[in-house]
Amino acid sequence: MIALDSSVLLDILVGDAVYGEVSEICIGDALARDEVVVCDAVVAEVLAMLDTQVDLMETLASIGVRYEATQEAAAVRAGHMNKRFRARGGKRERVVADFLIGAHAMLQCDGLITRDEGFFRDYFKGLKIVVPKPAR
Repeated sequence: MIALDSSVLLDILVGDAVYGEVSEICIGDALARDEVVVCDAVVAEVLAMLDTQVDLMETLASIGVRYEATQEAAAVRAGHMNKRFRARGGKRERVVADFLIGAHAMLQCDGLITRDEGFFRDYFKGLKIVVPKPAR
């Protein structure tokens, strides 16, 4: 099972000119091999960013992506990691949702599809990261 980050899901939902197509291909490739899931933090972030009245859960189901709630262990891990990040002087643009997404992917899935490669590699050592990259 592979987790999907908000940025990649938004790429396809809003038809991002640079990443929309490569993100869609990346998700399709993942779906051909395994289950693809989103956690509660992704659902909340994406709904907050969309301008339309999209039925997100219906849209996810139509593309084959399933919702999976964050388990207690992942939520606790995210909280501890966020606290450590802040203690080290971490910037406010990192929100707890980023840590929830990473902890969910690390503890409940086999990897994460994201464009935020640097952050997730730094804070979630050992997490398999898949990055949709446009052709140059």
